[in-house]
Amino acid sequence: MMESQNRDRLTIGDKEVILLGTAHVSEESADLVAAVIEAERPDTVCVELCESRYQAMTQENRWQETDLIKVIREKKAFLLLSNLMLASFQKKIGKKLGIKPGAEMLRAIQAARDVGAEIHLADRDIRTTLSRAWRLMGLWTKTRLLVQLITSFGEVDSIEKEDIEKMKEKDVLEALLGEIGDLLPELRQVLIDERDLYLTAKIRTAPGKRIVAVVGAGHVPGIQKNWAEPVDIAALEVLPPKGKFIGFLKWAIPAFVVGLIIAGFFTAGADVGSHMIMGWVLATGSFAGIGAAISLAHPLTILTAFAAAPITCLHPLIAAGWVAGFVEIFLRKPKVKDFERLPEDIGSVKGFWKNKITRILLIVVLTNIGASLGVFVAIPLMGKAF
Repeated sequence: MMESQNRDRLTIGDKEVILLGTAHVSEESADLVAAVIEAERPDTVCVELCESRYQAMTQENRWQETDLIKVIREKKAFLLLSNLMLASFQKKIGKKLGIKPGAEMLRAIQAARDVGAEIHLADRDIRTTLSRAWRLMGLWTKTRLLVQLITSFGEVDSIEKEDIEKMKEKDVLEALLGEIGDLLPELRQVLIDERDLYLTAKIRTAPGKRIVAVVGAGHVPGIQKNWAEPVDIAALEVLPPKGKFIGFLKWAIPAFVVGLIIAGFFTAGADVGSHMIMGWVLATGSFAGIGAAISLAHPLTILTAFAAAPITCLHPLIAAGWVAGFVEIFLRKPKVKDFERLPEDIGSVKGFWKNKITRILLIVVLTNIGASLGVFVAIPLMGKAF
């Protein structure tokens, strides 16, 4: 039965669940959460957090444990950068309204402790969610997503308090990615629909007979829809395999480029072959260097990106951005103050480029994007050399 616009009561077996839909940056939502938990005094409080996000919210010095070399080596630079940008979006809204992002989750945790309720983390690990989304996106889609995230910074300034309250009708991720989500239904599927299912399963299996579940209001309709349906939660935690076609292209494009150069030497002569090599080097190196330069990389890092791209673009297991990122770490190793300032710096576009940690992530991502664009520019140029 619908109790209010943002509060519903659901039952399963002998369990009663009070489902609260909130805006992730809203003082009213935080107050509502605390009041409901105090009034209901549940056995368990479910929150829309995973273990890593829970630790991130409750341990302010968590960033000091970040191993950037490991992040780059494990190909997670874009995932971490995306996560930081999403956090920044909420942080900017929260700063505008004078409330900490995720305040309603923190209030729920504190209220649960006050009434002696167990805290149950109900969301899927953010790294799994972003990894699943990443696997479904191609280079162009990833580039558009990055642009969408960056442009969202400027849009925050025009958001008023009334607009934030309207976000109770949507999930914050959905609000941020709404425009691109209309064009990319697979992104919405991973970020919203799959998490609806995951939250449903975790809330249903939470311990206790009286449960308060605090989730973003955009998930409420999905949870209601799937409440009585079976959910294969294990399948939602598995990373989909890399596409065979993409894997084929990673080897086929370098093989095609090498074959094209060899053909140039044997059919058109040394001059043509040399021009083809020069075109490949200039195109891939220049675009990779531009990507590093846009990231405000060290001059030697830019030169490294230029030099590495023609080689790494021919090797499917190495990327120019990784090489550039490692060089930048060596030349401008992040200090403790960079980790300490990270929560503040991600609140602005300038901060992303100023902080050594996020700048390194930008270097990795933008250099890789530049090198990839260089490949598509280089191949037609090489073809014209015949």
